[in-house]
Amino acid sequence: MTERPRFSIVIPCFNEAGYLTDALLSLRKQDFDGAFEVIVVDNNCTDDTAGIARDFGARVVAEPVPGVCNARQRGTQEARGEIVVSTDADTVHGRDWLSRIDARFRSDEHIVAVVGPCRYADGPRWGRHYGRALFGAVNGVHRLTGRAVYASATNIAFRREAWTGYDTSLTQGGDELDQLRRLRGRGRVVYDHGNPTYTSGRRLSRGLTYNLFVTLPVHYLLTYAVNRIAGRRVLGSAPAFRDDAGSFEATLAAGREAER
Repeated sequence: MTERPRFSIVIPCFNEAGYLTDALLSLRKQDFDGAFEVIVVDNNCTDDTAGIARDFGARVVAEPVPGVCNARQRGTQEARGEIVVSTDADTVHGRDWLSRIDARFRSDEHIVAVVGPCRYADGPRWGRHYGRALFGAVNGVHRLTGRAVYASATNIAFRREAWTGYDTSLTQGGDELDQLRRLRGRGRVVYDHGNPTYTSGRRLSRGLTYNLFVTLPVHYLLTYAVNRIAGRRVLGSAPAFRDDAGSFEATLAAGREAER
């Protein structure tokens, strides 16, 4: 009988061949000594995303309905692990990322989810400050109240049995906020500020003003509120970001160095 994996790591993908290799390399290098599976969700890719995933031994599942929320839903439905971990194709992880998540869950059986910060590993300098400020505030609230008020889809892990499904009427940003809300209703959610993921700064390519006054208030907060109240997708997703990816492992090293 095949051992049930401790973790299922779900990576939604739409044409992520330029980034996926480095994401999967960072998962291959994990020092976690238990069993885990990687599920790559092919959300209508037209590049070699699926082939790269299979070359690394990941399980590829297809989700024909466009949208990252639908892809995460499909990947989690297919998960065999005790704990599902959400991350992204343009994101890399420290060697002890899974081990730290595992230790947190084992410390208290009432913990249903463990979330951590996301740091921009490249892109404009203001982006790194923006990420640190955002999750610094999240950390401050957690230390004062014990409440995790925000989670990035690049760094959230939850017990499979506590999962009640993503609200696919929402859009990126909204799906993880809604999932965090649901998980808090099921048990304890822990925020680990010392266990970040490192993601691409391509989302910041439109500049600080656009991100502060369009991306955050419109594509995330307003879209989440309107769609949740309406119970259907009234406002759509933010535009997809695509660029030519270089070696993200090198970017990770540079990003860590910049934080010192």
